[in-house]
Formats: sequence, C-alpha cells, structure tokens
Amino acid sequence: MMRAWILPMLLVLCGSAVATGLIFTGSPGAAATLLLAFLALAGAHSPLIFPRSIGAREAQRRSAVDGRPVVCWRPGCTYCMRLRIRLGRSAHQLQWVNIWRDPAGAAAARAANNGNETVPTVVVAGQPHINPDPEWVREQLSASS
Repeated sequence: MMRAWILPMLLVLCGSAVATGLIFTGSPGAAATLLLAFLALAGAHSPLIFPRSIGAREAQRRSAVDGRPVVCWRPGCTYCMRLRIRLGRSAHQLQWVNIWRDPAGAAAARAANNGNETVPTVVVAGQPHINPDPEWVREQLSASS
C-alpha cells in the first residue's frame, strides 16, 4: 500500500519546496497557485480517488456471482478519473482492477483492446466496453442489482 502513496507524497513535497522558494522570492500568490496545482495532482494520483482494487480473477469471480461490472483502470488516467467522479457513490459497487498492479488485469485490458492497455475498460457480462459513458455504466449497475 505504501507504494501507492509514493508519487502523491513526492508531488506534495516538490510542490511545497517550490512554493517555499517562491514565497522567499516575494511571490506568495504564485506560490499558493502552484502549491494548489501540486496538491490537485497529488490527489488525482492518490488511492483516495478510486475504491480499493482487487485482482482480475477475483473481480471476474465476484462479477459472475453478483453481475456487477468490472472496471480495468490505471492511476493517473484522466478518463478513469472522469468515470470514477461521474459515477459518484455508485462507483464503490463496481469491481475495480488496477492494471498496473495486476498482470492478469493488464492482460484482460490488452485482450479487449487489440493489444493496447486502453482504460477504462468496463466488462459487463463478459463483454468489454472501452471508455463507456458513465451514465451507461450506472444503468448497467442498476440492471445487475
């Protein structure tokens, strides 16, 4: 779990260092703006944005039992963040697979995308859908309930 926080921590530290330097040179406005930008980047790359990831095999097993969609994603992907944010609280009902942490998840994403690791790839009833509309995903989720 600690590895997931390395990049966000580095972004916060670097942003703090640069902002401190700007404050000492007499640019507090620029320092605050830059620090906010670094904090936003750190938040976007942190594990806080996405629900806890599970392995692809476990996600497929759970999906077979309850019919919930499986989402293959990776940290830093703007389309994945858009999907996650637009789904809101219902995102926690999906099975999330981080393809950078799970080789089987990466293989599933490549199989669905002609060898590319294009994400988000949402698998519903065994059928992959690449970068689907969040409203469509929400409909699939309510259909599985």
